[in-house]
Amino acid sequence: MGSTLEEIRQSGSLELMAKQLVEGFITGLHKSPYHGFSVEFAEHRLYNEGQSTRHIDWKVFARTDRLYTKQYEEETNLRCLLVIDGSPSMYYPKESNAKITFSVYAGAALAYLLHKQRDAVGACIFSNQVEELTPIKSSSVHLSKLFTLLENRLRLHPPTKGTRVADVLHEIAEKIHKRSLVIIFSDMFEETDHHDEIFKALQHLKHNKHEVLLFHVTDHQTELGFDFADRPYEFIDLENGEKLKLNPSDIKEKFETKLKHLHAELKIRCHQLKIDFVSVNARQNYYEVLQAYLIKRAKVR
Repeated sequence: MGSTLEEIRQSGSLELMAKQLVEGFITGLHKSPYHGFSVEFAEHRLYNEGQSTRHIDWKVFARTDRLYTKQYEEETNLRCLLVIDGSPSMYYPKESNAKITFSVYAGAALAYLLHKQRDAVGACIFSNQVEELTPIKSSSVHLSKLFTLLENRLRLHPPTKGTRVADVLHEIAEKIHKRSLVIIFSDMFEETDHHDEIFKALQHLKHNKHEVLLFHVTDHQTELGFDFADRPYEFIDLENGEKLKLNPSDIKEKFETKLKHLHAELKIRCHQLKIDFVSVNARQNYYEVLQAYLIKRAKVR
């Protein structure tokens, strides 16, 4: 089972693709010699030191050399909100809409995985404001509604609105239940260069006792590496429509330097706030997202 966009996009409905991604990922965990996580998602959790040993599953320990405790229905599970940036810059590259497509597919896979773990999940889609914000629930009916919402997003034409990441995160911090896990898919491009506002919004989420996992979604080849053929191009700003004709080699060094600085600053600020920051390539592996989520999930107890 492949995990790149080209390998799964012909699989059918978003729900089916999400299921195939998760099941392929779980199969990979079974085959891996490194069993860092429970693959009995609905029934087991990693044993934490200090817990009662009464519910340890010794059969799983014999197979994996890891201590897991049996999880029961009445246990309070995780509440998770998937926050997807649906602004114009997320529809880059124009020919593939790779960033928004990656984010929706990865979000759908996480929703399926959360449901499989009996956790509650909701979704938020935003541009310059919150466009969709669902409740956070664990029912199968709710999951189907999430898949429909996400699938419909892929059918829309690129929006003409700008991006207000900071405003949206401030709103989310106040609206959702305290101590939720907030998973963000965004390129973190703002209408303005006031990135301090984004950091204040992330701090607001942490202040309200939310755990945060940020997937910084970019097209690594052309956005981080500015890798274009050595010929003139017309660049169009997807946020405001502004056009600029130039040869990429003329500004490659300056562009790369600025982007690397912004990327590094975002990563450092997230580390300071104890926010998990993961740089993901919109053309690459979905399993990286699922792996990062499970690492985060193991911490959120």
